[in-house]
Amino acid sequence: MSHHAPHHRLVDVPGGRIHLVEQGTGPLVLLVHGFPESWYSWRHQLPVLAEAGFRAVAIDVRGYGRSSKPREVDAYRMLAHVADNVGVVRALGAETATIVGHDWGSAIAANSALLRPDVFTAVGLLSVPYAPRGGPRPTDAFAMIGGGDEEFYVSYFQEEGTAEAEMEPDVRGWLAGFYAGLSADTMPSPASPSLHFVPRGGKMSDRFEPGSRLPSWLTEADLDVYAAEFERTGMTGALNRYRNVDRDWEDLAPWDGAPLTQPSLFIGGDQDASTTWLADAIKAYPQTLPGLVSSHILEGCGHWVQQERAFEVNRLLVEWLRAFHVA
Repeated sequence: MSHHAPHHRLVDVPGGRIHLVEQGTGPLVLLVHGFPESWYSWRHQLPVLAEAGFRAVAIDVRGYGRSSKPREVDAYRMLAHVADNVGVVRALGAETATIVGHDWGSAIAANSALLRPDVFTAVGLLSVPYAPRGGPRPTDAFAMIGGGDEEFYVSYFQEEGTAEAEMEPDVRGWLAGFYAGLSADTMPSPASPSLHFVPRGGKMSDRFEPGSRLPSWLTEADLDVYAAEFERTGMTGALNRYRNVDRDWEDLAPWDGAPLTQPSLFIGGDQDASTTWLADAIKAYPQTLPGLVSSHILEGCGHWVQQERAFEVNRLLVEWLRAFHVA
């Protein structure tokens, strides 16, 4: 079966413009990346989904790449990302879509499906499990996770300009350290301090392994693509997602404890803190994801699942999509 080469487009949405890359024709599958990434994180999925009979569309999330980057921090609230995704589906002339997200994209995908079940008829979650809105105010909870001499990375990211000052002088080097630190083949030994905790008065990169090699999934050329995007945009748009955790908690109060009922899929890595720390969220899936079709924890896989284990993730995605689309 023939399918088109990947095609770049800018589409207008109510909140600005979204850059996307699409490949193939058929039912729409919207792919939403996480932090600190790009549409490019789905480079291995686009051709395979297209070949399988789907219209695969990977976006640059608001604040990233060639998409709009509003100045106001509150322009990055979850409701804005949901609106962007609805806008993309409409701009592509579709009524409905399957939405698949990784990392922050997983939370964005879950909330898009939760708030707009009329548009997002199935949802795939990679690395970060679904956990319904609830609990104490997020910044209070994150403050409690930190110890006296270190703070949880989400707390460290809260203050405008602090994390930027660490990352932006050497974007390429910082990204290399961060990607390596969360990849199964290059992550620090369990005995080393976690890079999810930042020494007080220090930087997250203090916890990177010095002189670490690139993970096997990331070539120098791949790193150049990511680095070039952030050299141009800076890191603020990406970091502003973290600066909305309390605002989201307020905005999403009407959906407190709400399950996601659409057909769903979860894929995590067994070496990923997102999976191990949130093990209780995965255990709660019978209540929180009653439409779960399948859940997979990949052995020896870190955080960047669709890049670390592209072949396996592609197979699982296509099997899952075919379960409710007669392709």
